[in-house]
Amino acid sequence: MDILNIIFTILSIGLGCFGWLAPRYTLGALDLETGKTTLGMSEIRASAGALFVGMGIGALWLGTPEAYVMLGFCWCGAAAGRLTSLIMDGAFGKKWVYFIVEAAVGIPAVLLNI
Repeated sequence: MDILNIIFTILSIGLGCFGWLAPRYTLGALDLETGKTTLGMSEIRASAGALFVGMGIGALWLGTPEAYVMLGFCWCGAAAGRLTSLIMDGAFGKKWVYFIVEAAVGIPAVLLNI
């Protein structure tokens, strides 16, 4: 169980680093565009990047089942938002991949730690 929790936190940190440190790559991967200001870039760095880095580091730092389950709940929340988009906005190829990754991290992290 501990090794899986560490894998989930490393995935969270690693994927978060893309949004935080490579926001243009993340914008392209998520089919997003920036506007006339840098607010869009800032939002990607924060919500698709450093937020996930912080969640992973926090879970590792605390090292408790509650910390790991909270990491899982966050990923499950992202998966729920993605599933809502698939249902309400229409299914596009990449969205399914993102949903699968989010659910594959979130659901096991929750189930292993409740």
